Amino acid sequence: MLSAALQGFVFGLSLIVAIGAQNAFVLKQGLKGTHVFWVCFVCAFSDAILIALGVFGLDLVENSVPGIAVYAKYFGAIFLFFYGLRSFYSALKHNQILTPDEHQTQALWPTIMICLALTWLNPHVYLDTVILLGSISTKFGEYAHFFGFGAIISSFVFFFSLGYGASILRPLFAKPITWKVLDIIIGVIMWLIAYSLLV
Repeated sequence: MLSAALQGFVFGLSLIVAIGAQNAFVLKQGLKGTHVFWVCFVCAFSDAILIALGVFGLDLVENSVPGIAVYAKYFGAIFLFFYGLRSFYSALKHNQILTPDEHQTQALWPTIMICLALTWLNPHVYLDTVILLGSISTKFGEYAHFFGFGAIISSFVFFFSLGYGASILRPLFAKPITWKVLDIIIGVIMWLIAYSLLV
C-alpha cells in the first residue's frame, strides 16, 4: 500500500517536472507573485482529475475487456523507454534555460483561463496522466488507487513548490546544467519503471 503510493508519487513527479509551457507559466506567476495560489491549485486539481480518470477509467475498461491491462503494460514500457531516451538526448544536446519575462499584472479570471488552456489543451497531458499513469497503475492490482493517490499528491507538491519557491529557484533555472541533471534523473526513473513493468 505505502509502496504503491510512494511509486505513484515518484513517477507522477518525474512526469511533471520536465520543462514545458504549463510549468513555465506557473514559474512566471510565482516570480511575479500574482495569483500564485489559484494558478497552482488549478494545475494540481486538473492533474488530479486526469489521474483519477486514468486509474479508475482503465480499471473499468479492464473489467469490460479482460486482458487489456497486459497490452497497456507493454505499451507503457515501450513509451517509457522512448520517453527516457528523449530525456537523455535532451541532456546531451540541449542547453535549456527558463527565464520568465516580466509582464504587467493580469486579472484573476483571465489568468485562470490561460492556466486551464495550457493544461487541458495540451495533448501530452492526456498521454502522461490518463494513459501512461493509468496503464502503470494496473500492475498494483487492488492498490492501484494508492498509486493514483501518490501521483495526485506529487502534483500538488510540485506545483505549489514551484509557484511559491520560484524566487528561490530562479538562479537554478537560469543554468542549463540544472536541466541536464534533471533530464538525466528523469531518464533513469523512466527506464527503471519500464523495466519493472516488464518483469
